Amino acid sequence: MLENVKTFIATYALQALGAILTLIIGFWLVGKIVRIADRIMEKKNWDLSVRAFLRSLINIGLKVLLLLSVASMFGVNVMAFVGVFSALALAIGLALQGHLSNFASGVLILIFKFFRVGDFIQVNGDSGTVKEIYIFHTVLEALDLRHIIIPNGQITSNAIHNYTTQGYRRHDLTVGIAYDADIDRAKEIIISVIKGLPDIHHELGHDVFVKGLADSSVNFAVRFAAKNEFFWPAYKLFFERIKKEFDAAGIGIPFPQMDVHLKSEVES
Repeated sequence: MLENVKTFIATYALQALGAILTLIIGFWLVGKIVRIADRIMEKKNWDLSVRAFLRSLINIGLKVLLLLSVASMFGVNVMAFVGVFSALALAIGLALQGHLSNFASGVLILIFKFFRVGDFIQVNGDSGTVKEIYIFHTVLEALDLRHIIIPNGQITSNAIHNYTTQGYRRHDLTVGIAYDADIDRAKEIIISVIKGLPDIHHELGHDVFVKGLADSSVNFAVRFAAKNEFFWPAYKLFFERIKKEFDAAGIGIPFPQMDVHLKSEVES
């Protein structure tokens, strides 16, 4: 018995000591690498949720590699464990394929910042203000206050229209006047109303021109830009003032109408 114990100690003592030292130094290096990676992500201003997930992923991955390395020091067949883990990871990946796609897309959105909370975007036919960005989905608030939950995989696989990324948005409106109205006077009034609007982006200028002759109206195209927070107030105020100014100037605003002519035949 004593001889067997001596043989065991002589055989595995150095390996055990080496394994313990490897674990101590390895765990210290893992912590150091995780802290360095976290500082890099912080400098790049990555989202907190992405930082936390990647920090945990790096920490767990490096520790698993460390434990496998220590196990190999005692003659354990590490390749068998690797094969089992690979098969398990493949099965989980196939089962959660859609969720993993949404997760990967969420990470891309948070890292590359295609849009931020508060932006007004349109994706795959849905539009609204971004309320929350999660790892698996994004929540939009529509103009009628509906909440639209879109999987992140659908967002990154379609075109993203971000209307507020530049700090301002352009109005592209149509104003119609009657055919017998003075076109030049109407244009002067429209330009005057635009210049009198508060909180619009005057540096980008404006554009007013006749864009078409409709069935019962001469249509002006009206374009001007407003800051994001004043986009809808400028829209409402513009049409209120246009109506009042046109009324004061005697410029008619047409409405759809139909002339009906009746013919009667008198029998002889």
